[in-house]
Amino acid sequence: MEPIENEMPAPRMMAVPDTYLMISLRGMLVVPFSVTSFDVAREKSIVALNRAVERNEYILLAPQRRSSENPAPKDIYRFGTVCRIRQVVRMPNNVSRLMVEGVKRVRITNYLSINPCFEVETEPFPDRESDPIRLEALKNMIGKTYNEIGLLDTKIPQEVADRLDPDEPDKFCGNIADYAFRDFDEKVRFLQTDRLEDRMEQVLIALNRFLELLKVEKKISVKVRKSMEQSQKEYFLREQVKAIHQELGDAEEDLDDYRKRAEGLPEEPKAKVEKELSRLDKMNPTSPEAGVSRSYIEWLLDLPWTEETEDNRDLAYAKRVLDEDHFGLEKVKDRILEYIAVMTLTRRIKGPILCFVGPPGVGKTSIVRSIARALGRKFVSMSLGGVKDEAEIRGHRRTYVGAIPGGIIYHIKQADTVNPVFLLDEIDKMSNDYRGDPASAMLEVLDPEQNSRFRDHYLETAYDLSRVLFVTTANSLETIPAPLLDRMEVIQLSGYTEEEKTEIAKRFLIPKQCEANGLGGKKVEFEDEAVRSLITEYTRESGVRSLERNIGNVCRKLARRIVEGDDGESFVVTAEDVRKNLGIPYRESEILSDRDEVGEVSGLAYTEAGGSRLPVEAALVAGKGEILLTGKLGDVLKESARAAITVVRTHAAEYGIDPERFADTDIHLHLPEGAIPKDGPSAGITIATAILSAFTERPVDRALAMTGEITLRGKVLPIGGLKEKLLAARRAGIKTVLIPKDNERDLAEIPESIKSRLEIRPVSDVTEVWERALRAKE
Repeated sequence: MEPIENEMPAPRMMAVPDTYLMISLRGMLVVPFSVTSFDVAREKSIVALNRAVERNEYILLAPQRRSSENPAPKDIYRFGTVCRIRQVVRMPNNVSRLMVEGVKRVRITNYLSINPCFEVETEPFPDRESDPIRLEALKNMIGKTYNEIGLLDTKIPQEVADRLDPDEPDKFCGNIADYAFRDFDEKVRFLQTDRLEDRMEQVLIALNRFLELLKVEKKISVKVRKSMEQSQKEYFLREQVKAIHQELGDAEEDLDDYRKRAEGLPEEPKAKVEKELSRLDKMNPTSPEAGVSRSYIEWLLDLPWTEETEDNRDLAYAKRVLDEDHFGLEKVKDRILEYIAVMTLTRRIKGPILCFVGPPGVGKTSIVRSIARALGRKFVSMSLGGVKDEAEIRGHRRTYVGAIPGGIIYHIKQADTVNPVFLLDEIDKMSNDYRGDPASAMLEVLDPEQNSRFRDHYLETAYDLSRVLFVTTANSLETIPAPLLDRMEVIQLSGYTEEEKTEIAKRFLIPKQCEANGLGGKKVEFEDEAVRSLITEYTRESGVRSLERNIGNVCRKLARRIVEGDDGESFVVTAEDVRKNLGIPYRESEILSDRDEVGEVSGLAYTEAGGSRLPVEAALVAGKGEILLTGKLGDVLKESARAAITVVRTHAAEYGIDPERFADTDIHLHLPEGAIPKDGPSAGITIATAILSAFTERPVDRALAMTGEITLRGKVLPIGGLKEKLLAARRAGIKTVLIPKDNERDLAEIPESIKSRLEIRPVSDVTEVWERALRAKE
């Protein structure tokens, strides 16, 4: 060992901007006013040390961000402590033991040299003004706490106590800080804090934490000492560990359990769990941050990463399940069976996401449950109605208080498998606001090319959704964004005919409601006439939801009779019983007028609730040729009305209408039931017929309805929802329906039970409509 270079003279301070030779420190830093010793072995550090000693200069010690043998500027924090070199001891193997005293904090502004050693320009570290009274209070509290620690800690450095000077708060704080902070990150935060009172508060917190630790250690030591024999060292150690676990609430055992459970995870989530466990190991188990870490670890461990159910690929069984659960819907069932067949051959779910679209009550949700039962998969459902926040899909980041994963990951955890049937219900009801656009978040979920690496904000790791069978439902396609709709294959579920509703009621609804209302042990029979009465007189829907409620209402009446003393074993429900229990039928608004009316035409509309009759009324009053539209109409219907008026004016001469009448006559168009919003491109010919009827005073056939959009040249354009509109016409007692010629090909998919009860006439021009609809003038 070479001679020791004794206490060195005070070096000269550089002019501003200060320039210093610099040594980067790994895993440690020096606090101003503290005295620290450490070894210097890296070549670059030895060069900087030797030059500083030769020049009799201060040296800058800056902490490294990461442990690197040959750090670059990016690996070093942009601040450090200017130190006075007090002593250097030359050791073998070109190692020097260095004793330094911290002088002041500085910020590094520029690197003048990197090789053969670091030389940097610096600027003073700003220090905001502190409250003198607060400084005095903190100094007293620190001194008191330090004295209490001195009573418990027999290894407290005497030189620290010797250097404490209450009259110099900054120096007082620096000397205590070097002892108080045991963690590197704490020292970094301390050195970066720009106000003395805040630094003193950090020191006080660290001292109090260390004091509590000493008290617990003493308590444990006393507890162990009482329960052991002096000669049994191993027994002492076991008892000490036991006492520590009692104080920590068996936290270590929990961490060991987490580590064992993490063994089966894929690499990425496993690395996340291990990193979080290493952080948790250093935390106080009772701190709020520890609770957040535990919750995050448990989410990662509880999620299914590899668990999956084996698919039942028996197509005959799938068909039997679909037939057992649903009557009709043959086209829908065929498409589902095709989907299962392709999935069986490819062994992967690849292709568009199925989207069932139809009015309420037609069985969209229940048929998805049947798909899950047919495949032998778990079923989970997430309602998207009213969802506005993107976080409900992707979750919240863990920086938020109370953060949790999004709905997708939450329901996957509920399913406990990686391949459930996942129903995204009411996807057309999503909206957006300042919190984000959930529809855009759904693009990643439903895209087969992306969802194998789906990232939830809370998990912060990729999760594979490619094995999930996503199915969506909607009442209407208009509100679904085009990019999202492009990822889905739409399957329309139309409304049921009366015959289909009758069969559904007998096979499913009546037995279900009898069981639900305590009539399972009784023989309850609904006559055919009673079922028809429920369907035709008490429901006006495309589905069967209201029908089921009314059947339940009748069953509850029977239940009451039984409880009140009717002990019969069988009951027959007649149409008279239905009317007695449910009251007067409420469908008077659908009954047609008893005579043909001038200016009143029955149109047909398709809404989210299915098809409905849409009466249109036109009236003429003296005025200035203005158009008045009422009935809560949408923009599309208003445009149809203006187009219809133009068409009527172009044909005015053919029907004996004086063109001058349009200039001094106001046209009032009204669509009754004004509280119901009405819109859509299928009322053009209906409005044109009503206006022409009003001008010619020719009545319109009351048993006739029509649907179709119109061009300015009188051409009739095709429409959608034909089956729903024909069902609505049948419910309203219509006998003849005029449809666009281009929709004639859709008649092949209309059940014969509908076509046999209606006269369906395709038309291609508005003159054909008027020829068929207008009666002779009375």
